[in-house]
Amino acid sequence: MKTIKSSVSDIKCINTLEALQSSEYQEDPRKGVQNALKSRRNQLVKEIQLRDEYHEMMAFELQHTDSFVAGIDEAGRGPLAGEVVAAAVILPADFYLPGLNDSKKLSLKKRLSFREIIMQEADYGIGIATVEEIDEMNIYEAAKCAMKRAVSNLKKQPDHLLVDAMTLNCGIEETSLIKGDQRSVSIAAASIIAKTTRDSMMEAYDLKYPGYDFSKNKGYGTSTHLDGLEKNGITPIHRKTFEPIKSKFTVK
Repeated sequence: MKTIKSSVSDIKCINTLEALQSSEYQEDPRKGVQNALKSRRNQLVKEIQLRDEYHEMMAFELQHTDSFVAGIDEAGRGPLAGEVVAAAVILPADFYLPGLNDSKKLSLKKRLSFREIIMQEADYGIGIATVEEIDEMNIYEAAKCAMKRAVSNLKKQPDHLLVDAMTLNCGIEETSLIKGDQRSVSIAAASIIAKTTRDSMMEAYDLKYPGYDFSKNKGYGTSTHLDGLEKNGITPIHRKTFEPIKSKFTVK
């Protein structure tokens, strides 16, 4: 009889539930072997679930298999400080990244890992609208501007745009998807690039403008951020048309 260590090693190499179920190790009464079988089964079930979710999120991309489809999303519409950042991503036809989803649903470690993979394998463009543009245009128009810039920064010219909850009207056929970062792998990829890019920018601002906790709150109106405003006033990256800045910290 094989040792438990050897048996566990074999079990880890089984790649389907069917093969696992028919494995000789099912009749092995040793606890270590049975625990390994249970663990491997859970892993395989999780892999199937992630694969099914990924394929479900490819539905809109599969409607345009002969085209370059770009997913577009933005980060930073709600904060009191910092730019709004958008990303556009065209994934390769054979791209597969199980677990790819809305960036807000992923851990920091997973977001950074996925960012690296996406940037290595996909065509991506990043677009930014400044704080001045946000105050001048309003945040909706500024986010749209950042998205258009992201599209223009792609290496390839997309044939179709999948846009998260917005219509760009930039001369390219498009589909606007509510909660698109949870329904399209391309938009999910764009959400990761946009969020990680903006988060990095806010972490840099934390060093330049200490006292607002930008590295943690990313410009959102947390208690530490509001305390910083009370103590230090506004910085050049604060949005002067956003409350409470507009009412309390700008000259009338």
